[in-house]
This record gives sequence, C-alpha cells and structure tokens, in this order.
Amino acid sequence: MPSATSILGTLFDLLLVVLGFGAIIFLHELGHFLAARWAGIRVLAFAIGFGPAAVSWRRGLGFRKGSSEREYLDSLPAHPRSPRGPGDRPAPARALGHTEYRLNWLPFGGYVKMLGQDDLDPAAVSDAPDSYQQCPPWKRMVVISAGVVANVITAAILFAVVFLVGLRTEPPIIGEVVPGHPGSRAVPLNARQAGVDEPGLKPGDEVLSIDTRRPRSFNDLVLAAATARRGRPVNIVVRREGVATPLEFAVTPEQSPLTGLLEFGIEPVRSGRIVSPRNAESRRAIREALDAAGLVGIEPGMTLVSADGSPTATADSLSRAVRLSGGRPVHLVFHDDAGTPRSATITPAPEFERALVPGSTPGSRALVQHLLGLTPVMTVAAVTPDQRGYALGLREGDLFARVGSLEFPSIPEGMAEIKRHKGRTIDLVVLRDPAPATEAGVPAPPASDPRSLEEIALRVPVRRDGTIGFYVGDAADRSTIVALPPPQVWPLRQDADPVRPPAAGVITRPGSRILSVDGRPVSSFADLRAALLDATRSAPHTAADTDRPAPGSAVVRLRIELPLPPDDSGARPVTEVDWPIPPDAVAALHTLAWHSPLSPGLFELRSIRLRADGPLGAVWMGVAETRRVMITTYVTFARLFERTVRIEHLKGPVGIAHLGTLIADRGLVWLLFFMGLISVNLAVVNFLPLPIADGGQFIMLLFEQARGRPVPIPVQNAITAAGLVLIGALFLLVTFNDVKNLLGV
Repeated sequence: MPSATSILGTLFDLLLVVLGFGAIIFLHELGHFLAARWAGIRVLAFAIGFGPAAVSWRRGLGFRKGSSEREYLDSLPAHPRSPRGPGDRPAPARALGHTEYRLNWLPFGGYVKMLGQDDLDPAAVSDAPDSYQQCPPWKRMVVISAGVVANVITAAILFAVVFLVGLRTEPPIIGEVVPGHPGSRAVPLNARQAGVDEPGLKPGDEVLSIDTRRPRSFNDLVLAAATARRGRPVNIVVRREGVATPLEFAVTPEQSPLTGLLEFGIEPVRSGRIVSPRNAESRRAIREALDAAGLVGIEPGMTLVSADGSPTATADSLSRAVRLSGGRPVHLVFHDDAGTPRSATITPAPEFERALVPGSTPGSRALVQHLLGLTPVMTVAAVTPDQRGYALGLREGDLFARVGSLEFPSIPEGMAEIKRHKGRTIDLVVLRDPAPATEAGVPAPPASDPRSLEEIALRVPVRRDGTIGFYVGDAADRSTIVALPPPQVWPLRQDADPVRPPAAGVITRPGSRILSVDGRPVSSFADLRAALLDATRSAPHTAADTDRPAPGSAVVRLRIELPLPPDDSGARPVTEVDWPIPPDAVAALHTLAWHSPLSPGLFELRSIRLRADGPLGAVWMGVAETRRVMITTYVTFARLFERTVRIEHLKGPVGIAHLGTLIADRGLVWLLFFMGLISVNLAVVNFLPLPIADGGQFIMLLFEQARGRPVPIPVQNAITAAGLVLIGALFLLVTFNDVKNLLGV
C-alpha cells in the first residue's frame, strides 16, 4: 500500500501538471484575446475551464462568486431593437468593462467569447460595429490563428529554457537488442567495406543519424520507428567500437505484438549504477530484489565496476558477461559513493523460450516463457500482510492447482481466468508446503514433490479491475509440474503465423510432473532444460519403438507422474512417453543462453545532459525542437490512417495527467519539457481542419474571404453538429482507454 508521503507526493505532482496545463490553456486563449482586441472585436468573456463560473472579475464590478454577466446586462440601457446576443447593446452609463474574466469549475480547456461569435451556435450573429461579423475576414483569420501561434511561441520558449538549463535524457546509444526483432536481423549495407560479418545492431552502437537527421536522444530512435511507414526501412548510421568505418543499416521496424507500435527491438543503454529511489518504500523493494539475486550487502546507489575481473560500466555489459558464462557463477565488484569496494556473486539464470499466447481479452496477446511448449504452473510470487490477497488466505509460494474452472494454469491462463471473474467471486485451490514458517513469517515455497504439499481451497472475491491482490510468479525454479501446453503460440515477430509447440499432445493433463528425461532426474525447469539440451545434443538418434526421425530431429523419453489420485501406498500413476522433437525446435533449444538474475530495471538508464552553449544556442535549439515535435505530431496523425499508430495510443486528459505526474517526478526541467510538448500538441490539434476547432474555423474564413460572403448558417450548423459528435466521441474514447490503461484492465 502506498505510504502517505508517496500519496502526497503524487498529489503535488498532479497539482503541478494541472497548473501547467492551465497555464498553457491560458496562453492559448490570451493569444485569441489580444488578437481580438487588436482587431477591434468586443470580447465578452475570457474563461479558463468550462461549465459554470467559480469566480469572475469585471472592471467596475470587481470580483464575484460565480458570473457577473446578469449584473452587467441589468446595468445596460435598453436598446430600441431586440438584442441578438449578450452584450449587443450600447455601453452602460457608468464605466463597466465589456469583458468578464472567469475561472470555471471544469479545469479542462478554456475559451474567449466574442460578440457575435459562438462556436456552438453559428446563428448567434451580431450587426454591432465591434462584433465578430463586422470585422474583415483576414483580421478574423489572425484572431482564430492567434491561439495556435501563442502555443507555438510558448513551446519554443519552454524548450529554450529547458536547453539553457540542460535536460538529462538517454543518449542515442543502443543497449539491449532483442533477439529475433528487426534490429538483431539487419545486415550492414557496407559490411564488406567495414569488415563486419555478424548481422544486427549491437549494444554500445552510437547512432549518428536516422534518415540523415542526427538524433539528440534515444527517444528519437523510438519515434523514428513508431512514426515510420509500414514496410519502409529506416536508414540508421552507427559508430561501433573497434570498427573504423561507420556502419549503415536499413532497418524496417515491425509492429510489436504487445504494444501495437512499430519498433526496432532495441533498448536504451543502462549504466552500472543501481537505482536509488527517493522514498523508503521503493528503496526497500530494490534492496529486497538485490537480496533475492544473491547480492546481500549491495545497496541502492552503488555502482558496478567489474564482472569476473573485466571492467564494466553498464548493465548491458554485465548481461553479455552472464550470457557468455555458460551458467558458471559470476563475481561482481561494486563501489559505493566513497569508492569503497564490495564484492558479490550471482548465479546466472537459464534462458527459456518466449512466445505469445491468447491474452485476457479477445484478440489480445500475453507473453509466456516455455521450453518447447512445456510451461510452468502459476504461483503466488509474493504477498505481504498489508496486501488484500494475504487477508483472503493466499501465501507466498502457493501453487495454483485450480483457478476457477482451470486446473494447474500457466500465468497467462490463470490471469485471464481471474479477469473473467472481475466483480465476482472465484474458487481457488492452492498447494502449500506445510513446513514451519520462515523467519519472515511466510510459509516456505512448495517442494517439487506434490505429495508433500497441503491442498487448501479458497473462495475469494475478485476486484472490479480483475485482480485479487498478490504478485504473480511461476514454479519453474522449484518444480517440474507443468500446465497444459498451449495448442499454438505466436513467435515474437510481426505478422508471424501461430505454430504448434512440440509439447502439445505429449502432455495431455495439466498438473503432470516430469520426473526424468532419458533417465536423468529433474526437479526444476533449469534441470529440465539441461537434460533436454544433453538429450538432443547428438541429434538425430532413433527411438526403439519409432521410425527413424528426419535429420536434425530428436526423440527423448519422458517419465511423467500423472495428476491422478494416489494408490494405497500414496504413489501416483507414472507413465513413460517417447517425445519426437522436430529439427527447428531442437535448433531453437540450443540457441538458449543465460541471463542475469538482476533485472535491467534495477540499473539506472545512462543519461547525458542536452544543453545549449548559451542563450542564442538555447533559442535555436528551442525553435528546432518545436519544429521537430510539430512534424512528429502531424506524422502521428497520418499514421493513424495507416494503422501503424492506433487510437488507443493517444492520450486524453486523464492519460496526460497520469503521464505528467510520472514525468514531474523526474524534476522541474522535465516537467517544463513535457509542458512544451503539450503546448505544441495543443497547437497542432487546434489547427487541424476539424469542425469547431480553430483549423475548421480558419477554413470557413478562407471560404468567406474568397467568396465574399460567409458559409451559409445551415451549413455551419451541420458542420458544428458533426464536429460536436466527432470530438465528443473521440474524447470519450481516449478517456476510456486512459482509464482502462491506468487501472490495468
């Protein structure tokens, strides 16, 4: 549960974001207001927010709770003709200001109300000499576009301030390269001249240009992929240590099955410094993760300086050292801030295959780790006494024998079944070791032998967001009990066809326990992987009771304990199965390496400070960044029609506020940069040729300027109605997606 300090910090960050967003809206409307005053148009209201007025101020009346409009209208002299709109009368005898400055209750947006101009009612025109309609069309174009211009200028100023102070961001250097993704497969166009044999981008490659443009940060690489045309290669030039010539690549980004965005399959480079959060709760979580990886005594904020005696400065170089270790323990040396060395040793964890299976919602995909389709059973990875799941009876290490209607589910299956019961109760059966509790007061993890486990039935309510209240994990490190293999999996490649994993049809009952592979006993998935590697190392070979397999394939004998009731002696039935493994599966098995038990997220991202040489340089960088963000935003909208960017990737007010609180936690400079991004996006969105938006109004004024008379009122009404429906539907859709993402539904 978040601490009171954490909640207060989040609320303060949210307040900063709301104030910043309100300031941007204010400057946008100020642009309209000043231009209207310049054009001689009477301004009736200058408002921040929508809905009823909370407070208002008018010259001659001062501050009022609510609106002063009725009091103002009552003070106006009668007009010989019926007024066509509020304020369409002569000025009052005493000097009252025409303009009401108001703060409305709904702090999303704002507006400037001019005499004779109402976006929601095009028929509310006025023939007063200082009305909107009496102003020449070209001046009205200036008024309509002034808000957008104000936002562009605001963004340029914000960016200039950011670059004058300096923005800490990730450098355009490649960290981890995901196997099988575009970045790992691309072949250098000048490989022969550069003397490079291996394909793919490599960790440590410094990106010099993307489509001839020099990147400032790693975010430029992410944006270049996300906004690329589908199927079009992006030209990337990198500098690689030890290679004299810059390497040129043409990398075609592919759509991520998880995010839906186009990507290269690369990660930013991470430093060797362990993250050091500000709040005590996060620091405790980091320390627990370090202890779990075997780094007892290593503290947040320490820096990795060597791995197995080789100097290392990044988490990525540590990953390479572990990958090449062959599974042997790796000796690490860390330094604290005073330079005092501390040693520790980590044991590399075996790598398993990764694929996608059906997720919790129709059409979605979930990531699963497996061995030729053999998938571990879902467990409770962690549950603390202050979590809801603990109060409902769950304990760390519980292995799920049943979740709803599913027996011994994998993580994706179990999570999907729980989500299907959101807002209702679900029946659970867990297997728990009845051994004495550990020092932390939590039962020990389950043993590999299910005969030693206690069966506990629970009936628990599922929250409306589809969760119970525990951290999910699997039993791969301490058991060979397997879930039912998925009938098909999707490789982590764009538009990949599903394939049938080799274990499908071999394991026919969920909860089966693999006892041995070719006579070699196994008690964990690490043992299982090692046994399968040894059994297939000399492939091909022939099973006694099968035909000779195709070259490159293998047949291994599994001894399996079935999840059936035990006999009088307490033993469960055991069967032996000859398992034919096809050549491509054997090859995939032998490409598996080792990975570090330290999550990359435990290490800080390497950062650089983007800083201008002086005020003039900051102005130039601010203008250049404004131009870049504007172009990127327009390209993003274009990609919406090409379906490489989807509507769920857009952010509404809720998503902007949530993202803003995360960015505000990085410091004031990042918050200013975020506000600059919002200001540019507000300018672009407002000037799109959409009804009601400034861009739609500008087009109608162009029509009036060219034709000599305004667009007919019925046409304006129809356009306004269509605009309201379109913008309202878009607002509801992005807000729904924002809330859904925020709740993790």
